[in-house]
Amino acid sequence: MGGFLDFLKDSLTNLTRKPDTPWEKRLLKDQLSSEFVLKGPEMAYVVTAACSGCKYTDCVVVCPCECFREGDQMLYIDPEECIDCDACRTECPVNAIFYEDDVPDQWREYIQINAEMAAKTPPITERKAPLK
Repeated sequence: MGGFLDFLKDSLTNLTRKPDTPWEKRLLKDQLSSEFVLKGPEMAYVVTAACSGCKYTDCVVVCPCECFREGDQMLYIDPEECIDCDACRTECPVNAIFYEDDVPDQWREYIQINAEMAAKTPPITERKAPLK
């Protein structure tokens, strides 16, 4: 059975498109998460105050695991779904996304805010016009 699973993992690694079936997403998340096990406990990326009132969605379309959630005034990242791939951070035009350990002191409360709001807000997977 290992050969088949290796084939699936290799197939997902070489995808040139975003995974769109539930099993592709799950395998990609499992594969990427297992690669981070050696780095220590899982962390997540966090959307901070710079997103409030602008809500650019460039980050959403590059996310391979669809962990973004949409609030009225900003986006949030679901820490349970984030696989720490770093794709979103570089796409954010207002530099609102930080790795959890790197969130500036004045925005540390956004770690908890993202976790709480991700549970209350709907997923967003497509680009939308920003508020600004």
